[in-house]
Amino acid sequence: MSFERTYPEQHDSLADIPDPAENAHLFGHAETAAQFASDYRGRRMHHAMILAGKAGIGKATLAFHLARHVLSFPDPTRAPEDLAPADPTGQTFRLISQGAHPSLLHLTRPVADRGKGFKTVLSVDEVRRVGRFLSMTAHDGGWRVVIVDPADDMNANAANALLKNLEEPPPNCLFLLMAHSPGRLLPTIRSRCRMIQLRPLGDADLVQALEAIGGDLPDDEEARRLLLDQAGGSVRDALMLARFSGLDIVTQLRSMLAAIRFDAAAAYRIADGVAARDDGARFSVFNDALLARISELARERAQSGHLERAAALSRFWQDTVQRIGATRVYNLDRRQHVVGLLRQLHHLAA
Repeated sequence: MSFERTYPEQHDSLADIPDPAENAHLFGHAETAAQFASDYRGRRMHHAMILAGKAGIGKATLAFHLARHVLSFPDPTRAPEDLAPADPTGQTFRLISQGAHPSLLHLTRPVADRGKGFKTVLSVDEVRRVGRFLSMTAHDGGWRVVIVDPADDMNANAANALLKNLEEPPPNCLFLLMAHSPGRLLPTIRSRCRMIQLRPLGDADLVQALEAIGGDLPDDEEARRLLLDQAGGSVRDALMLARFSGLDIVTQLRSMLAAIRFDAAAAYRIADGVAARDDGARFSVFNDALLARISELARERAQSGHLERAAALSRFWQDTVQRIGATRVYNLDRRQHVVGLLRQLHHLAA
């Protein structure tokens, strides 16, 4: 039976894969889920939490499970001791999975003004919806939940607008902020939230999560091992690697970097494969694989005592992140982006 999407398409939606709001499965993060259920039942729950961790490890999926728990049991004293499993047949699940629950506001990057694609930031206009949302009485007199996914995407004006809501929250309101890089959030936002650091999924949880949502896993054991290692506990990274020639890209990248001399022809072959017109997925896979390899090399150099080379690689990682952003925002030549980065990393990896 094929998957049929019910939630409005998001900027990071993947075809045939449920979005967090419609995902009934939750793997990993059991300790956080149990602590949340206990704190909620005991009326010790903080009004605002930052779920921090690597992209794709299930932060948003966990947030929607927490939201369903609160909205299903508005009286904390009557809530179960453990986080309630998602019930796809229940009204709360169905409303949330359709983006139609009146007591849940999900903020993420909105559709672009011209109606094609999505904006690159979570804008202040989106965040201002929080004030209007909180000014209304909960439809059943219970809780209201605001999910910001991810908070990293807020620009400065949006962050300041959200801060005002965090400073004076109304009763029975829960804020759940996703953060891939919590250090990028305003210190004043971090100080008003409880920070929860989530770990990447272990291999067993990652495999279960992929199987539960219809993710593809290689049949070949060596390829499967490479995928799990490269994904680093991220379901999204594993899906991207499996679906968009990611393992081939990783293999080619490592082979080229291991060569004694820089092979420009090989670099251009990689560039041709990942920089095709309108193929943003393979371009993202390449950038993620390159950043992961830079991190690995920096760690290896530091552990072997080559601290200057490790520092140079660390600076290169930061520079690469900025160049990726600039290439996307200004629609720069992707082939030159790929070849240039490969040339620099080959030199630093020598």
